[in-house]
Amino acid sequence: MNGFISDQSLILVILLLTVAMFLWGRWRHDMVAAGSLLACVLTGLLPATEAFAGFGHPAVISVACVLVLSRGLQLSGAVDALARHALPKNAGAMVSMGALIGLGAVLSGFMNNVGAMALLMPVAIQLSKRLDMAPGQVLMPLAFGTILGGMTTLIGTPPNLIVAGFRAESGLGSFRMFDFTPIGLAVAVAGVVFVVLAGWRLVPVRKQSGMEGFETGAYLTEARVKPGSKAEGQTLRELDRALDAAGAQVVGLVRNEVRVFAPNPSRRVHEGDILVIEADAESLAEVLSSFGLKLEEAMRPPPA
Repeated sequence: MNGFISDQSLILVILLLTVAMFLWGRWRHDMVAAGSLLACVLTGLLPATEAFAGFGHPAVISVACVLVLSRGLQLSGAVDALARHALPKNAGAMVSMGALIGLGAVLSGFMNNVGAMALLMPVAIQLSKRLDMAPGQVLMPLAFGTILGGMTTLIGTPPNLIVAGFRAESGLGSFRMFDFTPIGLAVAVAGVVFVVLAGWRLVPVRKQSGMEGFETGAYLTEARVKPGSKAEGQTLRELDRALDAAGAQVVGLVRNEVRVFAPNPSRRVHEGDILVIEADAESLAEVLSSFGLKLEEAMRPPPA
C-alpha cells in the first residue's frame, strides 16, 4: 500500500497516464517510458535497485541484436538489391502487390518487422506511383504483410522473443528459431493471400482536391552529382551540415544502381551519385544551384 492508494490502483494510474502521453505524441516515446519507470520508483512500486534490471533481460538483448541486424542489412543495400530482382517491373497491380507483400513477409521473418517495413517503404511508394494508386493502398497491405511474416520465426517480432525468454525463466526451456513456424506460417500464408487478392482493395482511397495539392512542404528529390559539384568528395555528414542551413537533408543515396536509404554518414559523395534529398520547393532550388546538382526526379506522393 502507498498511503491511501493501493499498489494496483497506483500502477493503473501510471499506465493510463503513459498511454495518454503516447497517444498525445508531445514527447518522444522513450522519454515517456523513462518517466513512467521513474514514477514507479518514486512511488515505491519498484525498488530503485531493480529499476534497470529489465535491460539485462535476455529478451531485451535479443531484440537489440535483431535491431542491429536490421540496421546492418539496411546500410549494406542488400534489401534494395533483393527488391530490384524480386519485384516485377511491368506486372499488373495484383502481381506487383503480391511480390511486394510476400517479400515483406519473408524479410520480417528474419529481421525486425518494423525494420522490414521501413526498408520497403520507398519501394512501396515507387510502386504506388507506377500503378497510379494512393500510397496508402500499398503501404497498409505491406504493413500487414510484415506483421504476418514476423509471426513465423522466433526473431520475427519482439513478442515472440519476450515469450521465449519468460518460458526459459519458468524452467520449461526456450523456444527454438522455427518453433513458431507451423502455426505462424499457416496464419501468414492465409493472411497474405487474403491481402493480395482482396485486402488491398478495401483500403480507403483519399484524394486531394483543389489547392490542397499545391501546398508547400517537403519533397523527396533525386539529384545527380555533376562533375565539379561542391558535393563531390564530401562525406554525407559534412554535406548534411551544409544542407541543414538551407532546410534540406540527404535521406538516401543511389550508387551503381544500388539504392541505400539512411546511408552511413561517413560515406563520401562521388561524381555520378544520385542523392535523395528532402526539401521544400524553395530550399530545393537553393540546394541545386549552390552545390551544382542536376535534378533527376522529384516526387511528392499524396497522403493516403
